[in-house]
Amino acid sequence: MCSTRHGGGRVRSTTPAEDRYIVLSAKRNRRTTAQQVANQFLAASGKQISRKTVVRRLRGGGLYARRPVVCVPLTRQHRTARLQWCREHHNCTEQDWACLLFSDESRFSLSSDCRRQSIWRESGTAYRPENIQEKDRYPTCSIMVRAGIMMNGRTRLHVVENGTMTGQRYIDEILLPHVRLFRGAVGDKFVFMDDNATCHRTLAVQACLDSKDIQRLVWPACSPDLNPIENVWDALGRQVPGRNYPLTNENTLIRALTEEWDKLPQQLLDNVVQSIVRRVECCITHRGGHISY
Repeated sequence: MCSTRHGGGRVRSTTPAEDRYIVLSAKRNRRTTAQQVANQFLAASGKQISRKTVVRRLRGGGLYARRPVVCVPLTRQHRTARLQWCREHHNCTEQDWACLLFSDESRFSLSSDCRRQSIWRESGTAYRPENIQEKDRYPTCSIMVRAGIMMNGRTRLHVVENGTMTGQRYIDEILLPHVRLFRGAVGDKFVFMDDNATCHRTLAVQACLDSKDIQRLVWPACSPDLNPIENVWDALGRQVPGRNYPLTNENTLIRALTEEWDKLPQQLLDNVVQSIVRRVECCITHRGGHISY
């Protein structure tokens, strides 16, 4: 007859109640470090524990060190407008969205934010308010590009040269050379989407759209997470650093962006366009708040 004998092993340094206190301390301040939690525990209980012990207890409580999601600030008015817009377009099907040209601009830099700061959060809670780091500023030494995507198509990547983007410049550089061609190819069902920048809402721009019979989609403010092209910018940003030649100046950056934009598979663009249906439903679920994209 034999039986398994449990070894003594090392005595656990914290009790279950102390484990709950460690997890609660991290939840109260998501940006505190493991060492700071250990110091707080020492001040509260008089017991010395290591940083690794804190990490193990937090993992046992379902908390892991992750980078906070960066989103634009949303006011109550923004959330209300986003929720109303999503409810109005909730019944649109993928076929309806297939005739829409999603356009946007993005800034790419030779150096990006490393985002080394981490937070403690549970799995599946990245877009809760306490886990989000809101940001709406761009780094220096960068270039601005603009493009549009839709089902089975895309525009050329346009590099915005130095200077202010005015309404007339928007017409000459974006609407006439790019958007007008898609209007002629798609037909009467074509719909154009752009954001609420001042240069996009001038009387000259609206007159140009009316003259070309281009229908424009009303877009809620501060809603990059609803725009599928944001995922394309992210994919483009991941491809550029993998180039064979180093990115040392603006010319090499422009060359890399243009080449990688043309190489992006159309299936990727089609998938993100189809995701607009899920984005609308998710925004309604979150009552107009930040959503995952």
